[in-house]
Amino acid sequence: MKLLRMIIVAAVAIPALTACSASFEDVRAQMDAIRQKPRGTVEPPPEFTPMPTFTYAAHQLRSPFAPPISAEQLLMSSGKKVEPDLTRPAEYLERFSLEALRFRGAMQRPGGPLFALIEDGDGGVQRVKVGSYLGKNHGRIVEVAPNLVSIIEVVPDGRDGWVERPRSLSLSE
Repeated sequence: MKLLRMIIVAAVAIPALTACSASFEDVRAQMDAIRQKPRGTVEPPPEFTPMPTFTYAAHQLRSPFAPPISAEQLLMSSGKKVEPDLTRPAEYLERFSLEALRFRGAMQRPGGPLFALIEDGDGGVQRVKVGSYLGKNHGRIVEVAPNLVSIIEVVPDGRDGWVERPRSLSLSE
């Protein structure tokens, strides 16, 4: 039995080993033929052409997300020179755009002025009164009513000047 197994293993192994040695010659011949061929060249990368730069200059114009204001409202301050006070220290609510602020209510002490409660863009509520500033366009509160806050903003007029623009915040539910 052992002898029979050895004969079978030898009968299978000898042709397999012979086939391996023959295939190495074919592989060597194929590799030599490949080495004999001329080598290719790699093309250089394409020339980089820089794109022309663009300077954004519309930051002085009205935001496309703000409602349009009529020309009559913009020209209501004819005759007087309007200019924001750039030396004044900025108040807390001037960090936020007017669209991000919400009028949440009003309160008044007995015999005192009416204060408005304004929710800022971070979710906090600030108490303001007539003369306080808010919004990014130098907005000054000119009137506080129980359901409305009237504001005058000083915005660029597009011709190197400034113009006053009336805005308001109404009570939101």
